[in-house]
Amino acid sequence: MTHTVRTVIFCALIALTLAVSSVPCHADEGGFETVFRNALYGGLAGALVGGALLAFTHRPADHLDYVGYGAAGGILAGAVYGTAKAATALAEVENGKVRLAVPTVIPDYVPARGHGEGGVIVSAQVLRGKF
Repeated sequence: MTHTVRTVIFCALIALTLAVSSVPCHADEGGFETVFRNALYGGLAGALVGGALLAFTHRPADHLDYVGYGAAGGILAGAVYGTAKAATALAEVENGKVRLAVPTVIPDYVPARGHGEGGVIVSAQVLRGKF
């Protein structure tokens, strides 16, 4: 592997570690399961995409690492998506108790209805509870 690829993988692992560590354990009993399931599905989808890219190479046997790179990228993307999905609000009210946590910023895409109205929005939950 080249130095650039190692640097990108190292930075992605650090970002993943920071993203996972910001999710409190008490937020959701199935939080780890959500992250793991999304990482697994992302890895499988990435391996399929990497395998499909082999069809566009001159000698597919020389480029089998595409499958590994696709799986690794899929695992990282799935883990980030699962972490964002399992994230909590800044304040959560449950059974009369207030819990504070670090909110996760979640990007979302809004399709355009007219000319230039679509785009990416960023949101974070501030309060969640049963009232």
